[in-house]
Amino acid sequence: MAIQPFGMFVGMQSLCTPGERFADLPEFPYLAMYCEIADGDGGRLRVAWVEDGPAEADPVLMLHGEPSWSFLYRRMIPILAAAGHRVICPDLVGFGRSDKPARIEDHTYARHVEWMRTLAFDVLDLQRVTLVGQDWGGLIGLRLAAEHPRRFARVVVANTALPTGDLPMPDIWWRFREVIQAAPEIDVGRFVESGCLRPLTDAVRAAYDAPFPDDTYCAGPRAMPGLIPTTPDNPASGANRAAWKVLCDSATPMLVAFSDGAQGIAHPVIANAGHFLQEDAGEELARAIVAFLRQRA
Repeated sequence: MAIQPFGMFVGMQSLCTPGERFADLPEFPYLAMYCEIADGDGGRLRVAWVEDGPAEADPVLMLHGEPSWSFLYRRMIPILAAAGHRVICPDLVGFGRSDKPARIEDHTYARHVEWMRTLAFDVLDLQRVTLVGQDWGGLIGLRLAAEHPRRFARVVVANTALPTGDLPMPDIWWRFREVIQAAPEIDVGRFVESGCLRPLTDAVRAAYDAPFPDDTYCAGPRAMPGLIPTTPDNPASGANRAAWKVLCDSATPMLVAFSDGAQGIAHPVIANAGHFLQEDAGEELARAIVAFLRQRA
C-alpha cells in the first residue's frame, strides 16, 4: 500500500492500488494512460483512463459511477471504436486505477467535477465531445456539459440524474446509502452484482474488487452517496439547478437510454438490464449510441 506519511506531505493523503491487482482482467486488455492533476489541496493526484479508436475522431467520453470503474465499459469500447469513434473511459478519482484520497472528507461533488474537467479539457483538450454518463458519471458529466457547452456535441444519459434536493430520493437509494456508509467492509463486486439483473462470473466480480485491496482504499465508494444533494440547501444544489436550466434550454442532441427498470418517462429501453446496464447489456447500449451518433453526424 503506497500512502503519503502523516505530517510530511502537501495535499491529500492518497493511495495507489498496486498494478498487479489489475492483471488478467476478463475482456479488458486496455493499458491505462495516466496524468497528474491538482488535488485541490496543494498536492497532486494521478488519474487513469483507457482509450481506443482513431485518435483523430471526435471523442466519446464515457464516465462510470459508484462503485464501479472503466472496466464497466469493456463490452462497449470495441463496438464504438469499430464504428470509428475515439473512446475515452476515465477512472474517477477514488476508483479504478486512479489515485484514491484516503479520507471521506476529501471527496466533494465540486472536486469530482473539477478533477474530470481538468482531465477532459486541460490534459486531453477534448472538443466536440459525446458524453456518455451513468450513475455518478451523469452527475459529473452533465455538470461538465452544462458548464462547458461549447465542448460538447452530444449527450447520452443512462440510468442517472442531476438531483437538486428539491425532490425526495427513493427509498431504495436511502437503503443503499445506509449500507455502503455503515458496512464494516465493502464488497464492491457484490454491490455491482446487486445492481444487475444478470449474474456475474467470479472473474468479473474480482475485477470490480480489484481497485480496492482493503477498506482503506474505499473512501471514494463510501463518500459518494453522501455527496448527492438530498436537501435544497446542499452545497451542490445551486450548481445543479443552474445546470438543469442550461440543459433544458440547450439544442445539444441528447439520447436518454435507461434500462427497463426505469419507470414513468418515455425513453429508449435497454431490455433485461438493471442499474448497471453497461454490465447487463453493454452491447445493446453501445449499438444504440452508434445509431444515435450516425443520426447526429
